[in-house]
Amino acid sequence: MIRFLLPTLFTVFSLSAQAEVNATEPKYVAESPLPKGWPTPGPYNKVTVKEFPAYRAAYTSGKAKSFAFWRLFRHIKSKDIPMTSPVEMGMEQRGDKMTMNSMGFLYQHRGVGKAGKDSSKIDVRDIPAIKTLSYTWQGKNTSSMMKTAQKAIATELTKRGIKSNDYRVLGYNGPGVPNSKKTWELIAVLPK
Repeated sequence: MIRFLLPTLFTVFSLSAQAEVNATEPKYVAESPLPKGWPTPGPYNKVTVKEFPAYRAAYTSGKAKSFAFWRLFRHIKSKDIPMTSPVEMGMEQRGDKMTMNSMGFLYQHRGVGKAGKDSSKIDVRDIPAIKTLSYTWQGKNTSSMMKTAQKAIATELTKRGIKSNDYRVLGYNGPGVPNSKKTWELIAVLPK
């Protein structure tokens, strides 16, 4: 009898353990639509090659993150441009740390709005399609997670014998999503 029960118990425990693993796997929480043709974030916690289509975005200086966000938010509201996800943050290396130097709100597609200066602090640009190395994670955008992503991408760049000085962080969620469920992506734009 025990010989017949063991395979059944093993199967039940295996399925239960697999369900627990699946319950903790990161999953993208979509709040706003992605721009036309934009890839869904992920896979999580590993470096992948990812291509992004050409897009239009409004940019401002990122020296003060909160001011940059609200400046861009007022811009899209005044132009009746819907909010999309992600928000793009241009990064620059300073010592062993990356700091934000710009912030961009992506438009739905290149047919929305028009490129050019909108004010002394807002510049709407058409960005060409890019090929990147990407590292996506779920949780807070902490300096330790940023270092993990940066190190993983740097290792892959070294393996490929290439360099990138164009790093961007893509933030896919706003304050309505718990920190533990927020999706972030560090990308390194690859040279053509």
